[in-house]
Amino acid sequence: MTDTDHVLHDLTDGIATITLNRPERRNALSRPMIERLEELLDETEADPAVRVLVITGAGRAFCAGGDVQQFDADGGEGGGATEVDPAAVAEQLRHQEMTVGRLHAFTKPTIAALPGAAAGAGLGLALATDLRIGTPRTLVATAFATIALSGDFGVAWLLERIVGPARARELMLLSPRLDGPACLDLGLLTQLVAEDELEERTRELATRLADGPALTLAHIKRNLLEAAHQTLSESMAAEVPRHKECGLAADHVEAARAFVEKRPPVFSR
Repeated sequence: MTDTDHVLHDLTDGIATITLNRPERRNALSRPMIERLEELLDETEADPAVRVLVITGAGRAFCAGGDVQQFDADGGEGGGATEVDPAAVAEQLRHQEMTVGRLHAFTKPTIAALPGAAAGAGLGLALATDLRIGTPRTLVATAFATIALSGDFGVAWLLERIVGPARARELMLLSPRLDGPACLDLGLLTQLVAEDELEERTRELATRLADGPALTLAHIKRNLLEAAHQTLSESMAAEVPRHKECGLAADHVEAARAFVEKRPPVFSR
């Protein structure tokens, strides 16, 4: 298996699927994996044929985060250095912006399908998506404190916004292992399905989004992203032009007609 085989890509019916593919390491991230993921996210967002993105993991895990076995072999995450290297900081920040940062601001709907463990940086990737679907055997842990690292890939920021500051502190400081039902209760998962239904139910959810009004969904995402740092007045001022733009689109005309005719709308592709 080559490095490029460690990240797989498929595009079917408007649904792009990126699969982290190191099942023997629970899909732990290597530098070639991260770089390939960055390339695929670029290509996927730019491709007009893509209407929704699904990211998942091969085998029985989503992503275990950093490769701790490699950390050990290298003498630690810092590779045995005695001082922080500014160039290494800049490089890692770039990788994080091009993966977690890119997913969080993605212009198309995104879904994470979690067949198993999501930890550390892998948890950051999952939390950066719009919707997360898992099973009772999904396992989530921040995991940073357990290997004496403070955390990266935006996990603290994302957790604080999803579960609130008190729970975020608990999850970061104590790193409990949360199963699927616990993740659903906390909002870390959007849906919980049977293990043997994960692929099918993820496909159903992705198809629903892919068949939806693309401009509308993109504007909804932008409204939500901006609302996090805007006042109410600022948010309303930003959302009205988008709302009016959608009102001029053929998809809105079709949706209104379908509502009157009591039938499902058929949106443009």
